[in-house]
Amino acid sequence: MTLTNKPDTAQIERPNYALLRGIFAAQSALYLGTIYGLSKSWYKQPLTHFTIEDDTREWLQMDKVGHVYTSYQIARHTAALYKKTGISKRQMLIYGAISGVIFQTPIEILDGFSPDYGFSPGDMVANLAGSVLYLGQVALWDEVRIHPKYSFHTTPLSKVRPELLGSSLTESWLKDYNGQTYWLSASPRSFFPESKWPEWLCFSVGYGIQDMVSAEPRKSIEMGYRPYRQYYLSLDIDLTKIKSKRKFVRTIGFLVNSVKIPAPALQFSRNGIGFKPLYF
Repeated sequence: MTLTNKPDTAQIERPNYALLRGIFAAQSALYLGTIYGLSKSWYKQPLTHFTIEDDTREWLQMDKVGHVYTSYQIARHTAALYKKTGISKRQMLIYGAISGVIFQTPIEILDGFSPDYGFSPGDMVANLAGSVLYLGQVALWDEVRIHPKYSFHTTPLSKVRPELLGSSLTESWLKDYNGQTYWLSASPRSFFPESKWPEWLCFSVGYGIQDMVSAEPRKSIEMGYRPYRQYYLSLDIDLTKIKSKRKFVRTIGFLVNSVKIPAPALQFSRNGIGFKPLYF
């Protein structure tokens, strides 16, 4: 008689459905709370009929880059949470990518009903691009090699129009695009594994704007400013590549890796090439 070895179903790893439901519930509560909070604080005037507004020329597209960054980070963090439940990699990527879009879509819809904004097709495209940036890298390379990051410094322009650019530090880091810089960081080691370049040391290219005191460049010019774009080249650190046996340290590295590390930088703009000894 031949005995056939059958797999022990008790040894088959199954998703942690309790944790999965808990994450989904927490995500839904955070999602609904954010939408409710925005509807009460961000939108000063009562919502009206739905309108579409093409704002792709505003803020020298800095706001669109911000949408890409935000959607990417939502997808990255959500996928990491769902990974802990034991679901498949394909499901993890799908949940993360969908979350990056779903979390921001109702905000775009609320904008559509706001008399101050209007639904922006450009914002929606940027939201999709951010999720694709995460999903595409993991699907193609089985890892993230190019890391979108953010940095911010205060500017005197927020005092010129505090109602638009923020009247406090907590408002300015979100509203003053002149102080924001968005980066793409990557280590050469990720693309050339045989090289001796440290895998945690990255080159980083950044994008920022200056002299924007209105969403429209023309209005900023009318107010006596000359809006222009700025590009940066700097070094950065991939904190997820820092080796540690402590889970807490690895978690902090994962979370903080969304922020660009302060470092020397070359600045390129219409004013020529400048050097920043320590730029953030």
